[in-house]
Amino acid sequence: MKAADREALRLLLEAHLPASPREAESRDLILRFLAENPEALGRENPAGHLTGSAWVLNRQGDRALLTHHAKLGVWLQPGGHLEGDESALEASLREAREETGLASLRLALPGLFDVDVHLIPARPGAGAHLHYDLRFLLVGDGEEPLVPSEESRDLCWFDLERLAAGAGDESVRRMAAKSLRPSPSPREGGIMPGTPG
Repeated sequence: MKAADREALRLLLEAHLPASPREAESRDLILRFLAENPEALGRENPAGHLTGSAWVLNRQGDRALLTHHAKLGVWLQPGGHLEGDESALEASLREAREETGLASLRLALPGLFDVDVHLIPARPGAGAHLHYDLRFLLVGDGEEPLVPSEESRDLCWFDLERLAAGAGDESVRRMAAKSLRPSPSPREGGIMPGTPG
């Protein structure tokens, strides 16, 4: 990642308003990781990597698209590692398109939607490490056919209210709850989720 991109990312993180103490802690950890690892933000750093992921809503804004992650065995938002000189946004768009097959995906909200730091357990060929995840809000056509990648066991549109009240991943519940907050900003095909604040 170029120095100018790191600085832009730092400013993006500092402008992000966390929705919970856990998210605030994650934002601070990511800022520290950026400062302490200026040249080692990708997979080459065994302690952790920057990742980009996508919280994908349908155009009506009432469902989120999750992937049943093949390696982790849980339902999560699409996402993955930054490659080359990619920005986190570019990585989240690329990963979302690769993992879902949706050509209709578009950025729905400028800036970060959510951030999270989480442990990836050890597996053959890779030790346990942290993902410093930067999440962007995307919108896609809920009627477009889904095409799972080899990284996914399945793809499914989930009702936001059920996700927000569910027993799954804490950060998925948090993003679903954020998505249910109305905002005065319209977007094509529905109401744009509110930003925390």
